[in-house]
Amino acid sequence: MKSCYIDYAMSVIIGRAIPDARDGLKPVHRRTLYAMWEMGNTSDKPYKKSARVVGDVMGKYHPHGDAAIYDTLVKMAQPFSYRYTLVDGQGNFGSIDGDSAAAMRYTEARLTKVSEELLADIDKKTVDFVPNFDESLQEPNVLPARVPNLLVNGSSGIAVGMATNMPPHNLREVCEATCRVIDEPGVSTEELMQIMPGPDFPTGGVIMGTEGVRDAYLTGRGKCVVRGVAEIVEEGRTQQIIITEIPFQVNKARLIENIAGHVREKRVEGIADIRDESDRDGMRVVIDLKRGAAPQVVLNFLYKHTALESVFGIINLAIVDRQPRVLNLKELVHEFLKHRVNVVRRRSEFDLAKAEERRHVLNGLLVALDNIDAVIATIRASATTEEAQTALITKFALDEVQADAILKMQLRRLAALEHQKILDERDALGKEVERLSDLLGSEANILAEIRKELVDISARYGDPRRTEIGHATETIEKDDLIEDKPVLVSLTSSNYIKRIDLDTYRNQRRGGRGIIGMATKDDDGVENVFVASMLETLLCFTDRGRVYWLKVYDLPEGQRTGKGKALVNLLSLDGEERVTAVIPVREFRPDRYLFFATRRGTVAKMALDEFSRPRQTGINAINLRDGDALVDVKATDGGQELLLTTKFGQSLRFHEETVRPVRRNAMGVRGINLRNGDALQAISVVEGDHLLTITEQGFGKRTDFDEFRGHGRGTMGVRNIVVDARGGGVVGSMAVSDDDEIIVMSASGIVIRTKVSEISVQKRGTRGVRIMKLDDGDRVIGFAILNAEDREAA
Repeated sequence: MKSCYIDYAMSVIIGRAIPDARDGLKPVHRRTLYAMWEMGNTSDKPYKKSARVVGDVMGKYHPHGDAAIYDTLVKMAQPFSYRYTLVDGQGNFGSIDGDSAAAMRYTEARLTKVSEELLADIDKKTVDFVPNFDESLQEPNVLPARVPNLLVNGSSGIAVGMATNMPPHNLREVCEATCRVIDEPGVSTEELMQIMPGPDFPTGGVIMGTEGVRDAYLTGRGKCVVRGVAEIVEEGRTQQIIITEIPFQVNKARLIENIAGHVREKRVEGIADIRDESDRDGMRVVIDLKRGAAPQVVLNFLYKHTALESVFGIINLAIVDRQPRVLNLKELVHEFLKHRVNVVRRRSEFDLAKAEERRHVLNGLLVALDNIDAVIATIRASATTEEAQTALITKFALDEVQADAILKMQLRRLAALEHQKILDERDALGKEVERLSDLLGSEANILAEIRKELVDISARYGDPRRTEIGHATETIEKDDLIEDKPVLVSLTSSNYIKRIDLDTYRNQRRGGRGIIGMATKDDDGVENVFVASMLETLLCFTDRGRVYWLKVYDLPEGQRTGKGKALVNLLSLDGEERVTAVIPVREFRPDRYLFFATRRGTVAKMALDEFSRPRQTGINAINLRDGDALVDVKATDGGQELLLTTKFGQSLRFHEETVRPVRRNAMGVRGINLRNGDALQAISVVEGDHLLTITEQGFGKRTDFDEFRGHGRGTMGVRNIVVDARGGGVVGSMAVSDDDEIIVMSASGIVIRTKVSEISVQKRGTRGVRIMKLDDGDRVIGFAILNAEDREAA
């Protein structure tokens, strides 16, 4: 059983599924092309019915099903399957949408000029012939193949325990690379890649990076990522994505159906309509986008989740000396050249023998013409043809071939012009014999002849590259599928977090009641609210001085009145650990810093890139003393001034250069000196036009930064705002510009959005004006700044 299965496996590998490295053809392809050549079905003759071709192939050489033979014929005629088609088809030969070809009785076919180059010189004993299946005819074991067909058209097939999948290439590039190997046998693969940068698919597309292609060229195995060609255009007031090329072997109809399925399942937002506007002039798939959709995000989704971006796995498996081998690029070229050297040598030997035979005959004819009277007399004196032949051989020192040619010579050869033609032909044959002898005398001369043929093939059949080569591999990450827009992020005292679109909250005048922004429990209130971009990373600092990483787009998108999701389900928080400060970061630059402040007034400064390596379980950011807790963290550029604000309304201004940078997990230094019962509430970076301070009962004011003169780090600072029973303690303070807006949120979840310019500018030591009217028992717990850029993006 083992022996029989091995025999079967080798039969499939050698005789059916794997192409020959010399002509790049499987037996069924070779037999189809040879049968068409033998029946005179060439490119310069009328088309013949496909059924006639299939019948000839099946009856003479390939005793298998007619469907398999016709499928082979059809594929060789499809311009989207073969880079250079080997069959010229007339009729319906299928489409890139997966439509099958018409029945073989309706279609017609003939060879193309390129396929004729594969068969050229086959009648000159250039290749071995073997008996067909019933030993009634002879068929070629391999075709002479002037064209390096295996590299040019590629091949694919599944055998027993192995498979081949070779991509097509550009004919001009392959010919040039082969010529380079002839000129420089030691040329490296990297140098060949400068000529052949990658596959050239009949359907075009873009190869994203050449690293996988390089692996295939070096080892025989690799992969290349191929993207379709899509363009984002504006049509009137709407935007469109127009697809004009798709990856090789992708079914266009299935691709469109797949995209429509994603739209129906609401896995992709923003697509309004899909239309296939392809015609005989080319492919055109139009995707209409909804107003406000992000075209690049939609396109990235299509690359990530549909066949618009596909991976072509390269396996350069071919038959060499009747054994399957995985070949690299240079080995593929060498196998072709070795085959062509053998073909050119056998062709030259055939032509040399024919030329010498003809010259030998012409020499005999010239002898006869020089002695024409004696020749005629000898022939007339002979009783039979055999007697005349013998007499000529004896009398004029000729052989049987020459004597036979003289006897068959027509009388018109006696004319003077005919005599000169024979002389000219003999001289030309002499030069041809000399040329062929020189050619056969050196393999270098044979390679030069092959090189000349390749240059001619390239000039006649070469065309520009269709597949573009991308400069670098662009992997679609999750970030590429997210629209980068600002959102409002809110965090409750019980550590529930959510994000929501900014346009959910309409603008109101100062002193309004706001709208419900979050439904909260009686013992839970919104503690922090800020604006962040969807693609930013949130550094979540806890009261214990630890830091965790979280992407904004990973936050749950909540309704306006929704509570959100508990952070304990998003981060690996430990026990009663709570997030007290969240910093949105787009990139972790070493010249940016994070400034930490604790409840007891301690401050620390650390480089931002200290936090550039995320860990699922979080890391220690700052070392805290017993009973202390991290209150706030601000991002700075290393040369800014800061304002510390306490719950009792004290503020201290100092330059951050007075605090030297420390490594992670340091303890920090004294920032502000606190009264008994007071606690540090916020850090503000001195920037913008004013400092905005808001109290628990909804009062607030703007104050000029010049009102806060520097007292030096470690002092108590100066009074910022009046803190009493009516206004309540300070919630926080932030630097604002006159054209900013703020979003204020209360503990009961009420949110108001108003312009900063409507809040009056007042001196220190005042209570300010009412910003938000609160119900009894409610209080302000946080506010966020919305600048002009955020509003425009929203």
